[in-house]
Amino acid sequence: MSCPSRDESATDSDRQAYPSSSVTDKQWALIAPLRPTPGNTHGKGGRAEKYPRRLVLDAIFYVVRGGIPWRQLPREFPPPMTVYGIYRRWVRDGAWKRLHDALRDQVRARQGRNSLPTAAVIDSQSVRGTDTVPADSRGYDGGKKINGRKRHIAVDTGGLLLTVIVTMAGIQDRDAAFQLLTSLRSAFSTITLVWADGGSAGRLVTWAKIILSLTLEVVRRTDDMKGFVVLSRRWVVERTFAWISKHRRCVRDYETRPEHREAMVYLSMIMVMSRRLART
Repeated sequence: MSCPSRDESATDSDRQAYPSSSVTDKQWALIAPLRPTPGNTHGKGGRAEKYPRRLVLDAIFYVVRGGIPWRQLPREFPPPMTVYGIYRRWVRDGAWKRLHDALRDQVRARQGRNSLPTAAVIDSQSVRGTDTVPADSRGYDGGKKINGRKRHIAVDTGGLLLTVIVTMAGIQDRDAAFQLLTSLRSAFSTITLVWADGGSAGRLVTWAKIILSLTLEVVRRTDDMKGFVVLSRRWVVERTFAWISKHRRCVRDYETRPEHREAMVYLSMIMVMSRRLART
């Protein structure tokens, strides 16, 4: 049964909040107008939703932040399979990406920037996969010695996520960058300059220039660099990976489908941006 003390009209003080994941009043004011329309809004067209959307979102955020399995959700949340069913339906509908993109535009507007970026930074990160990741969508990254998947992301110059694709960990960055840059170009016609690491050098630079009209500038480490060194532009995307990795569901890959893995990355950034907007 639903919990009347935790409905969508309840304030922060009325709700049993988990500080690191629960949606605050200010966050909900930002997210509520962007959520998908419920299936039954006028008393017809199917059964009305039983559980408040805010409570369901709290449960999803709890999984993303804590890294727990869906079936281990605390009892005060809706049934785990109900929460997972809504999460999966919104993945299939593209709702998480639309919500993420709308919040990103608001963050850029708060910073006095245009919603359409003109430059981006790309990079990748290999993540170990658990036994729930099927063999046909995982691989071995020999450089990092990681068996799992790899997430390839493009961010703006402030570190906000623009697009993400998930591949086997064994896929070379240069090969995946063809797909990543194509996705980036289809979403943002305004971008003209992209920074990348040394793994993207070679024919990718020429291809991006001729096919996508993108200038791909490679930022390299020099031979005299030892240990950790902050590299121009590339530190921005590394910071974004750090933001994502604060959410334990993104530290390891538990998802059976790559699109669910991408949704977890979008969800982590939704949590980051909504809290940032709520504070300001």
